Amino acid sequence: PCPPLQTRLQSLQPDPQARYRGVFEALRRMVLTEGPWRPLRGINVTVLGAGPAHALYFACYEKLKKSLSDLFQQGGNSHLANGIAGSVATLLHDAVMNPAEVVKQRLQMFNSPHSSVLGCARTVLRTEGWAAFYRSYTTQLTMNVPFQAIHFVTYELLQERLNPRRRYHPGSHVVAGAVAGAVAAAATTPLDVCKTLLNTQEGTALSSLRVRGHVSGMADAFGTVYRLGGLPGFFKGVRARVIYQMPSTAIAWSVYELFKYLLTRQATERR
Repeated sequence: PCPPLQTRLQSLQPDPQARYRGVFEALRRMVLTEGPWRPLRGINVTVLGAGPAHALYFACYEKLKKSLSDLFQQGGNSHLANGIAGSVATLLHDAVMNPAEVVKQRLQMFNSPHSSVLGCARTVLRTEGWAAFYRSYTTQLTMNVPFQAIHFVTYELLQERLNPRRRYHPGSHVVAGAVAGAVAAAATTPLDVCKTLLNTQEGTALSSLRVRGHVSGMADAFGTVYRLGGLPGFFKGVRARVIYQMPSTAIAWSVYELFKYLLTRQATERR
């Protein structure tokens, strides 16, 4: 349920009925006033995009990590290679996920006029064109490239400390994944706030500044966030973002390392 909470908490000028003092109050009020399934709204479009996006992501990461590590540090583990591999993998991942993010976040806004994934996608396409699905792509990359670089480098550093022999060890994968996700999430929250504004084109906020048309591009989003919320505005929803990312990255790394271990063992047994 944290992504919907994060979207709501990052709203720059929320509806009076959607002003929350914290993550848990927001969750409680959403459930009480909008129903128990409201915090999960938009999860179906995320699931549809996540499969192919993550397949591209980890396949690209493993291939580049190995090739670049051999280039930079023969037979060793290069943190520079890990960071570059994670950043390049993000380009493919976000190309698939960005349209899904636009639809998901519009469904999650308070009093969203959209009732379904297809209905929302059709409305956006009809009223704003194909460009609307990639309006935040450069900002998403600007956020996710440093996010993934910090994420992968932190994970690999922690693995060196917790699991120096680099064997399959579920506990170390969970801890390293959670910490890496938390550090990367907190560091890139300002960019995530800008991405949310670009994806949702928050009507009340834009009207208060008499903005005509749409906020377009990272520079425009940064200026709009600063005018509406000052420096604190760039850290709206940081707790929800960290709370979401910690279990999310812990689960992702645990599942990834498990399948990597099983497939490697299977290949070894065949040989």
